[in-house]
Amino acid sequence: MVTSPHWLSARAGAKVLEAGGNAIEAIVAAGAALSVVYPHFCGLGGDAVWLVADRSGNTKAFLGIGQAARAATAGLASIPTRGPQSMLTTACLVDSWQEVLNYSARNWHGQKSLAALLEDAILLADEGFPISPSQAFWHQFRNGERDSWPGFAEAFVGHGIQRQPDLARTLREIADQGARAFYEGNLARRLAKGFAAVGSPLTLEDLAATATHVEQPLALDYRDVTLLAPPPPTQGITTLSIMGVLARVGMKNFDPRSADFYHHLVEAVKQAFMDRPAIADPASMQIDVATLLSAAHLDNKARAIDPDSALAWPQPLSRADTAFLAATDREGRSVAMLQSIYYDWGSGVVVGDTGILWQNRGAAFSLDPASPNCLQPGKRPFYTLNPGIALKDGRPHLLYGTQGADGQPQTLALLLSLLLDHDFDPLEALSHPRFLLGRTFSDSRDSLKIEKNVGEAVAASLASLGHEVAIIDALSQLAGQAGIIRIGADGMIDGAHDPRSDGGAIGI
Repeated sequence: MVTSPHWLSARAGAKVLEAGGNAIEAIVAAGAALSVVYPHFCGLGGDAVWLVADRSGNTKAFLGIGQAARAATAGLASIPTRGPQSMLTTACLVDSWQEVLNYSARNWHGQKSLAALLEDAILLADEGFPISPSQAFWHQFRNGERDSWPGFAEAFVGHGIQRQPDLARTLREIADQGARAFYEGNLARRLAKGFAAVGSPLTLEDLAATATHVEQPLALDYRDVTLLAPPPPTQGITTLSIMGVLARVGMKNFDPRSADFYHHLVEAVKQAFMDRPAIADPASMQIDVATLLSAAHLDNKARAIDPDSALAWPQPLSRADTAFLAATDREGRSVAMLQSIYYDWGSGVVVGDTGILWQNRGAAFSLDPASPNCLQPGKRPFYTLNPGIALKDGRPHLLYGTQGADGQPQTLALLLSLLLDHDFDPLEALSHPRFLLGRTFSDSRDSLKIEKNVGEAVAASLASLGHEVAIIDALSQLAGQAGIIRIGADGMIDGAHDPRSDGGAIGI
């Protein structure tokens, strides 16, 4: 099975599985296609975080995260969120393709070449595809801003058929010359020329220094499963911390449609989010992961939750968008992956004649020298991407992840409790009303957004507990686009992609 937020991407991955390819190969194909058909959320100018696991107990995290430019801090008084000066980090998605394919060949008998896996993406970029409702929404949402973004108007449209001939040529060049052409070849030189033309500090030397980090995932036991998450600089530790608090609260005791259920979820999120400012590039962290996930620390967090009152929460919510994909093959080899250009439409800048929309991930840095996430040359920023895999009896059982920046651990905690505490199936969990804690870019007043299908009584009860409640649409775009694949002990597979998205799951 493969799941993706766009059906054309899911189909590209399913074709690989049908042809006998493995889950890594399927996600490379699906992810490349998604980079074309979901340009508002991901692309070649962005990054990717992967988790892989198989029935033998082998697990790995691939952190395809670009680093800050060598000249990133030169003359910088503030970090803009759009435009050339927000292009402070390199893009590592393309390098991660080759890194995971190398792992596939060594460990999963992978035989598919990168060139073969890019065929669907090239065809879609060249011949075009119907604009998705999601792309149309975010194109219109940025009306009034996007006219100032270099190269944007020529590359992207908001309705009808989207064609990207420059991107098709770039993808062909990667297919012909390999992934490192993006960082060291003629394509890299064209990118560097494009950076210089718009005034970004990125250079050819920065591209050449870009590399995927291969690490072991973090792990936390919850009920009868082991939850895996990517290590820092991602916020995977935040999701595990929330789940560690919820394990102590006992979420099975609360009706998933009740105010008590949502109250304890929200309060656990608050407790875990207090630790997030400590997460950064591991070289800059001042506290170790083991401390943040220790039993004593999580015990204290759980005890701090008042079942009858909400903790005041004036903290802002960071905005960002990304896309989740997952696949499992006939041998049970499984992948959960997120790819992103940070904000919707990233920096807004299309680089030169490459057709590549570059990310604005540098906006995740701070300029506060006391912050572990302070901008420094060569440093990786704090990262919201955190796909997850749950192991049961040492084998992949759940593959999950979501779009939504700060909303990611919030949505994942809700979904995991529904799946593990209340036996929801994937589509039932994905369709359940969601919440979003924090002040968003579109609402600076209310701090707890909750979808209206939660019901008036639940919303009123949450307000009586002290939550500043704001009702948003059912299946709201603010609530993220998640995906789930569930693998049973008997080999039965079910899964779905979010009804808030344009995708789905395809079983083979």
